[in-house]
Amino acid sequence: MSVIGSLIFCTDCGNLLRESTGNADAILHCDVCGTRNKDTIPQTTVSESKPSAFPSALRAKRSAVQTLSAADRMTEAIIERDCPDCGRKEMFWTTVQLRSADEGSTVFYRCVCGFKETSNN
Repeated sequence: MSVIGSLIFCTDCGNLLRESTGNADAILHCDVCGTRNKDTIPQTTVSESKPSAFPSALRAKRSAVQTLSAADRMTEAIIERDCPDCGRKEMFWTTVQLRSADEGSTVFYRCVCGFKETSNN
């Protein structure tokens, strides 16, 4: 009889035998060839490997990820857009994905005078 982990195979035909009873004196009969196989106590196989044993492009990119502070995320671009409140020709703008991924993002406009406006694109 061959044992791989908790699987027990017939020594004559290689058929998978029924589960072990845990009793070393028990006999397991093969349903295919009829061979009588001695039962064994199931063995648990534990293996460990280092993450470096399996190279991964994703794991390599994870080390290249940068952490952004709140100040880094608050960058705004300038667009030529008239402010409806003060008439200034330039406004700051930024985009955020507030809705689901298959819908457009929300554009936030801000003027130095304090006027704020949003637009869904």
